[in-house]
Amino acid sequence: MPYCPRPKDVRRPAGREPAGVALTRSPGTLRMTKTAAPAPGSATASKPAAPKIGIVSLGCPKALVDSERILTKLRAEGYELSPSYEGAEAVIVNTCGFLDSAKAESLEAIGEAMKENGRVIVTGCMGGEEQTIREQFPNVLSVTGPHQYEQVMDAVHEAVPPAHDPYTHLVPAEGIKLTPRHYAYLKISEGCNHRCSFCIIPSIRGDLASRPAAKVLYEAERLVQAGVQELLVISQDTSAYGVDLGYEESPYKGRPVKARMLDLCRELGDLGAWVRLHYVYPYPSVDEVIPLMAEGKILPYLDIPFQHASPDVLRAMKRPAHQEKTLDRIKGWREICPDLALRSTFIVGFPGETERDFQVLLDWLEEAELDRVGCFKYEPVEGATANALAGAVPEEVKQERWERFMAAQQKISERKLARQVGRTIEVIIDEVDDEGAIGRSWADAPEIDGNVFLNGETRVAPGDIVQAKVEFSDEYDLWAALPDED
Repeated sequence: MPYCPRPKDVRRPAGREPAGVALTRSPGTLRMTKTAAPAPGSATASKPAAPKIGIVSLGCPKALVDSERILTKLRAEGYELSPSYEGAEAVIVNTCGFLDSAKAESLEAIGEAMKENGRVIVTGCMGGEEQTIREQFPNVLSVTGPHQYEQVMDAVHEAVPPAHDPYTHLVPAEGIKLTPRHYAYLKISEGCNHRCSFCIIPSIRGDLASRPAAKVLYEAERLVQAGVQELLVISQDTSAYGVDLGYEESPYKGRPVKARMLDLCRELGDLGAWVRLHYVYPYPSVDEVIPLMAEGKILPYLDIPFQHASPDVLRAMKRPAHQEKTLDRIKGWREICPDLALRSTFIVGFPGETERDFQVLLDWLEEAELDRVGCFKYEPVEGATANALAGAVPEEVKQERWERFMAAQQKISERKLARQVGRTIEVIIDEVDDEGAIGRSWADAPEIDGNVFLNGETRVAPGDIVQAKVEFSDEYDLWAALPDED
């Protein structure tokens, strides 16, 4: 394996055997060998080792062409082709499904590949009978039909990510980033299943579409290997991650990982970088993640867009309206993880918002004591259902409420930051110049939250994570110093 069926009396010109492919000929079937054999073109000491894929190709010449196209794509992406099961990191079986006998042969080939290797990607004409295949081999990595080259390559990428060769690849392994080298955004899904009356995101980006966990984790791994020290997990609804996939498992480093927020956070926490969660709805699933924060696996930071606190306004927004239960849960989270930093955004002046509704919001804000808060004055957005609501709030009232809200939160922020004075905290460095360094604590996401200033400190570099003692605070920022050198 891999092999190409051809008449026995046809000779291939010398030097034309495909690199890395062993041909084993028998009437009508071609198999991989069961013993390891070195493949031409294997990696040398000066180049990163290329992952190896095997292929078993069954059926007619049309299926053979499909196999050739898959092999071409594999080689174009830097994969080596393994002539043996033992030498392959995954095996593709291109099946035939024309006759019952051909189906039986395909199932036999899948069974052999599962026994000899265990990491099998099934494609081809019998791939249309996924249920039949999975009844016998539930642990195959992927099943696709004929001509589905891209889906096959997606399955290969999930099972065995391609190696990055810095000598030949024009794009770095982590891709092109617009953020500084030491932090990066990690998108885990697109779209949203909610229908908030002020929001048109679902009409723009569609319903929730989560990425398989393995794809997310391999991307995160590449980022960390490239020097990223902080991963900022983003989506429209991070807590709902995997719901659309039924929390489906995907293979990561030879073991299954569920597409679920808790499982994803647990795996990300083992990569050695800061992990920060954004855009989290306060579902019960969030409760499961708080202990990971207390253990230091991920940052004790949650960005939860509460939007309001008045039950009437929340109902008009089509948001969860149990604000009193949310306060109880916040209290419970902080009992488990005292350093938990909560960030949120709110809207004032929503249609129908009364002075009483606004006062409920201010009272809730005082009790919740959120660490970082943003506030927006409501604006009608074309296509949003909130535009049809009665009770539009005058612009001058929106402005007055916004100012009162920000003044109230400023006092809360000042009070909370003052409690950090005297503590030694971890700080990630963002900028360094002749006057000192600017960094952030666990409570500060880049560009939207506060900063930690280290005046006169030039011993550090962007991306460093240091221990610093907080000496001063104001409404939004901290000032700290590194320990004196011995």
